[in-house]
Amino acid sequence: MDDEAYFEYLLGTYQRLVYAICLKATKNQFDAEDLTQDVFIAVYKNLSTFDRNYEKAWISKIASNKCLDFLKSAKRRVQPAEEEMFLRLEDTRDTPEDAYLQKESKEYVYQVCQRLKEPYKTVATEHFYLEKTISQIAQEKGKNVKTIQTQVYRAKAMLKKTVKEERAICRK
Repeated sequence: MDDEAYFEYLLGTYQRLVYAICLKATKNQFDAEDLTQDVFIAVYKNLSTFDRNYEKAWISKIASNKCLDFLKSAKRRVQPAEEEMFLRLEDTRDTPEDAYLQKESKEYVYQVCQRLKEPYKTVATEHFYLEKTISQIAQEKGKNVKTIQTQVYRAKAMLKKTVKEERAICRK
């Protein structure tokens, strides 16, 4: 039997089996039909290298490999529905509650900074309330960066102590 006739025999004999394998794997009749065609294209291309004694096993193996390849690529191709996509987008804007809490926290930082003595009061206010960098403060004040670093470090320790004392009073 020549290759063309043998291919027709394989197609007639194993087409339903291959379709069943593909349908079971994909759970979609259209994908199963496409994969069945792909399997028989691969069979036709490799017919000359094929051992005719193991035709059922060979065709089944090609079908299962095609299905596995399809399923792997299908996971990468899945596009969320429009609604799903919008639900997955993260809202980075602050809620009114967040905005209020940030404002309140910032005001508290300002009030605590105002309780410190100079030069720590000014340095703490500029660094922790106005969120200026140490180098910006040093440049504006015309002072050495190390001096401002030391003042910020000490101011931070004083602020921690003040906040800790206030919390202890509130707990009583």
